[in-house]
Amino acid sequence: MKKAKILLLEDDPQLHEIVKEHLEDCDYLVFGAFNADSAADLLYENPCDLMLLDVKMAGQNGFEFLCEQRKNGVETPAIFITSLNSIDDLAKGYKVGCDDYLRKPFELKELVLRVETLLKRRFFHTLQEGIDLGGGAVFYVESNLIKTPEGERSLPPKEFALLKLLVENRGKVVPRETVMDRLWSFGEEPSGMSLRTHLKNLRKIIGRDCVETLRGLGLRVR
Repeated sequence: MKKAKILLLEDDPQLHEIVKEHLEDCDYLVFGAFNADSAADLLYENPCDLMLLDVKMAGQNGFEFLCEQRKNGVETPAIFITSLNSIDDLAKGYKVGCDDYLRKPFELKELVLRVETLLKRRFFHTLQEGIDLGGGAVFYVESNLIKTPEGERSLPPKEFALLKLLVENRGKVVPRETVMDRLWSFGEEPSGMSLRTHLKNLRKIIGRDCVETLRGLGLRVR
């Protein structure tokens, strides 16, 4: 699976390096810029999945940068990382087109949670063209439709929930415990045997190589 690409615009060298290294450790591809001009060039050359933007910078500030990008038709989700905390600043940020705010100082764990949430939200808002699973299989989440060279069909509820969970976390290993929690609701009795059955059924439909089992770790969609 391709890594999600993030544009990081932050002019504080120390914070820039800390955030960039942490996101890269979390398996994101990060393009770092220290000013708006460099950020615009990077965004033009490398269309990204998310933007992390500092607000208070010399030259064009974060508000102005995002406003200009929105006027240019860039719809990439954006999170402002800023020390500004007034309601007026908050309103201005959303008015120019941001999707979320993260106030300094912040925990890196919170940053990653916000990044993951926004990427997932964008991912499931753009599913009309389907998700290519490889081997000729395409998954349309909104309509629960699988298209393969053999034809089209919908998935049974548990198989659908399993595949949706895996593509939601594409490229990452989903722990077995997480899979069990998601597939079985309160009052149902989960079992390893049932999970193996649903996984076997899913592989019959989309191809065995689409989902890999990592012993002792969990499942991952390729």
